[in-house]
Amino acid sequence: MKKLFARLAVLGVALLVAGQGQIAHAQEPAAGKKIVRIGATQAVDSMNPFLAVRLVSSSIHRLMYGFLTVPDPKTLQPSPDLAESWTTSDDGLTWTFKIRQAKWSDGKPITAEDAAWTFNKVMTDDAAKTANGPAAENFESVTANGQDLVIKTKAPQASMLENPIPIMPKHVWEKVTDMANYDAEVYPAVGSGAYIAIEHKKDQYVKLKANPDYWRGAPKIDELQVIFYDNPAASIVGLKKGEIDLIGRLSPPEFEALKGDSNIVQWNQQGRRANYLQINHGATTSDDKPIGDGHPALKDPKVRQALHYAIDKQKLADEVQNGLAKPADGSIVPPMYTDFFWEASGDTKVSHDVAKANQILDDAGYKKGSDGVRTMPDGDKKLEFRFSIHTDTPIEDKLAEYLTGFFKEIGVTLTTKKLDSSKFTEETGTTALFDIAISGWSVNPDPEEVLATHLCSRRPTASGEGGGTESFYCDETYEKLYQEQLKELDRPKRAEIIKQMQERLYTDAPVIAIYYPNDLEGYRKDRITSITPIPENNGILYGGSGFWPFYTLDAVAAPAAGSAESGSNTGLIAGVVGAVVVIGLGAFFLTRRRKSVADERE
Repeated sequence: MKKLFARLAVLGVALLVAGQGQIAHAQEPAAGKKIVRIGATQAVDSMNPFLAVRLVSSSIHRLMYGFLTVPDPKTLQPSPDLAESWTTSDDGLTWTFKIRQAKWSDGKPITAEDAAWTFNKVMTDDAAKTANGPAAENFESVTANGQDLVIKTKAPQASMLENPIPIMPKHVWEKVTDMANYDAEVYPAVGSGAYIAIEHKKDQYVKLKANPDYWRGAPKIDELQVIFYDNPAASIVGLKKGEIDLIGRLSPPEFEALKGDSNIVQWNQQGRRANYLQINHGATTSDDKPIGDGHPALKDPKVRQALHYAIDKQKLADEVQNGLAKPADGSIVPPMYTDFFWEASGDTKVSHDVAKANQILDDAGYKKGSDGVRTMPDGDKKLEFRFSIHTDTPIEDKLAEYLTGFFKEIGVTLTTKKLDSSKFTEETGTTALFDIAISGWSVNPDPEEVLATHLCSRRPTASGEGGGTESFYCDETYEKLYQEQLKELDRPKRAEIIKQMQERLYTDAPVIAIYYPNDLEGYRKDRITSITPIPENNGILYGGSGFWPFYTLDAVAAPAAGSAESGSNTGLIAGVVGAVVVIGLGAFFLTRRRKSVADERE
């Protein structure tokens, strides 16, 4: 074994030496160019906006494509984007959007026909529904007349002005015959946003150049690069060494590792994410056929309720999140969205109470055996659940340790199951091969999108297509409330209905919200000269609900040849650094699976 470690160490040194040459070559100067490199601990799942569900993917797509409207950077209320104005019929069933005179990045005009084609594709193609299907479920018809886009709905739709579907160029995308298997890896991509994607190397990087014809005006920088790290620790090193300029979505230990560096600004603000446990309560497909191998005990709402009482959320916030999170006592909408945030109180509130959790299980007939582990009422199966997390994510490992201890106190065994991101997405969103899983959502200013992930229609089809579910939930009460809020155009009244929906999720517990993490980020102030968060007052940088931070971004220009600071080809850097970290530390990683990025969704 020692010899093997020694060989790995020698190989690591050899790669490091070779890598230094490649990095030097990759960092040849682009004098005068402003290039900003964003680190991400999550790789793009698809460059196809119809299929992509990860946060990093939707963030990149916001830079590439326009929408009907976008959140105002100050208020987060809907403001014009490709739609420069709109009107609504008296009955609230017909919306007419005036599409602005602008161009796609290939020079062709943007028309209402592009928008009509996009929405009709989502309405009629199961695969195209994957990312944002429910946003068009209430559409009766979508037509174009010149620059007027006319959307007729089956019922009033309160969230119409916050539709999350990017508008795609019809002349490019109508040629796609198999949406489910189309990866959209054609560059330069044709878009209408502030940036144009020019290169993507799977699991390594995406490069985007400024769109000189963007209707708001070109961005201040020349090129934006998103570098994917499969080891969060390596991304912190990368920021400190100047290989990247900004990184977000940090865990508390990663964030705290940035302390003491005078060149780095630590950004700690209220986040827009809710983290929760996804419970396999008896998953079914969209045609109501059972799917997966979830533990039968989790079909019992009393078991789910007992698990909820067993969790000490304050302890999780304090010790797993290092105090950089707020315990979640109800809402899957984070508290930054005050209109829609809901918190349980009184008899509805599930507080940490181990005695009550045990009593619930005792009364329901789940008896403890001689080993302290409970069994099903018929005595046939022990309450032994799998907890699905991502490979080599220390924060999730720590969470698993705490939950294992909490559940042991009530006679439930929890074993950790680690999956890479692709497998995790598949098993928790399509095949249902899980019992309990870590999950969460980055919520937009209008929460309809995250609420829709718990609709019956979001379950996958029998063939495994479409979907986009967060819970495999299908509940008549929840569906009814969803339709009610959809029709309610009075914002305060709609907010009350949305709070009822969240209460239903809370009491039925297909998911159990555990905490709202702070938005933790860091950037190099010697490279980035200005960046505006969204919302502008103490908001978010990377992963905010809009394109604004990276449109307003400015940076120092690359220095002249010979400077170690310069560079544009980060693909080689990412690949080489990854190899050096993994192989150079071979002894540490020998018995572990390759690091996977967090499967954060939006």
